[in-house]
Amino acid sequence: MPNMSLKRVEMPVQDGKVRSGNIDEVALGYTEEMAVEEANRCLDCKHKPCMQGCPVSIHIPDFIREVKEKNFEKAYEILKSTSSLPAVCGRVCPQENQCEKYCVRAIKGESVGIGRLERFVADWARENLKEETSKIPFNGHKVAVVGAGPSGLTCAGDLAKLGYEVTVFEALHMAGGVLVYGIPEFRLPKSIVQHEIDALEKMGVNIECDSVIGRSETIDELFDEGFEAIFIGSGAGLPNFMGLEGENLKGVFSANEYLTRFNLMKAYQEDSDTPIYRAKKCVVVGGGNVAMDAARSARRLGAEVTIVYRRGMEELPARYEEVEHAMEEGIEFKLLTNPVKVIGKDGWVCGVECVEMKLGEPDASGRRRPITKEGSNFVIDCDCMIMAIGTSPNPLLRSTTKGLETNAKGCLLVDEKGMTTRKGVFAGGDAVSGAATVIQAMGAGKKCAASIDEYIQSKL
Repeated sequence: MPNMSLKRVEMPVQDGKVRSGNIDEVALGYTEEMAVEEANRCLDCKHKPCMQGCPVSIHIPDFIREVKEKNFEKAYEILKSTSSLPAVCGRVCPQENQCEKYCVRAIKGESVGIGRLERFVADWARENLKEETSKIPFNGHKVAVVGAGPSGLTCAGDLAKLGYEVTVFEALHMAGGVLVYGIPEFRLPKSIVQHEIDALEKMGVNIECDSVIGRSETIDELFDEGFEAIFIGSGAGLPNFMGLEGENLKGVFSANEYLTRFNLMKAYQEDSDTPIYRAKKCVVVGGGNVAMDAARSARRLGAEVTIVYRRGMEELPARYEEVEHAMEEGIEFKLLTNPVKVIGKDGWVCGVECVEMKLGEPDASGRRRPITKEGSNFVIDCDCMIMAIGTSPNPLLRSTTKGLETNAKGCLLVDEKGMTTRKGVFAGGDAVSGAATVIQAMGAGKKCAASIDEYIQSKL
């Protein structure tokens, strides 16, 4: 019988006070019974409106239908037919703004928990199935992928399925991109990311770490080595700052540096070779998911944390779930607040001068423009400040590759098929869009894989 409850099945989570002292995953996932109960809320709509919100076109009603019948292996097969990273997407995708946004059940009540069901199926498969992944027969063509993040891994996986010999060049010492250096363990366990990467390698994808394309090798040299096409999925790892007085004081970090130390280098461990500053009072500037990740990481290192954001709660770009979790963990939100100066003592940050804001008419982004309240200055005491106000693509590739053009923000220019202004070079993900979501990057990688196949086959 259909489950006509207006509310979705709640997912168990660690208690807020307990989890703020550990790095274990916060959300504990559905049991089989919970998953089946939630799947039965799906009406299996004929026109499948939820699919229009998925960047990788997962056959959502089809996999949920199999969950209803407890055919979890079949449900996993359906997921894997279009998504290379279902266990990742089920955890970090903003489903509320994508597939779940179009769910018919959301008209009167809460949408079906599509992301939670995706996570359940992927986790069930990892724990219960021994996947027999075999190499696809080689079709005689080689493709290089720059960057082992979500877009690069997706592109590589789709090309490998078509028989291409794919080599992924990753600048860091571990594959995964933002999945390993940016998103904390308590949101996305690294063992899950590694499981997905291992599956790609079993398919025949070759991953070369510590390879900084533009330094160790150039795009031109990759072509000289016989690669017929190149996909750039190098992300947007260059942090932005506000240019405030005092921003160069010790104790002021970019979220990129802070999270890379915390996540990739596991600085939270006592025996880690990478140091991290363990603050007493920390101010995080920004309102996106990265700001939530940085704030919640600092909290786990023992800091009292305040998030400063210049707009209101309704305008926060972070996922509601992440904001809710941050609040449960004791993180304070100072909204309609903007920093104007970093205050120092003996070379170290000791406070942040802020002003109160009010919201005016919508700006170019469609959000109401924040306006300073004159004379509202006040100071927040702190010994650490983390800037989480966005990132830009690293300029290395464009500066070492002739014919590779970018826009004013340093993002690579591509046509409707994902090809850059350099023939045979394709690009997608944050390197093209600027900082965006994991699933959007995966969608771009999937699109470019199809375009690369078309490009190479057209030359035969």
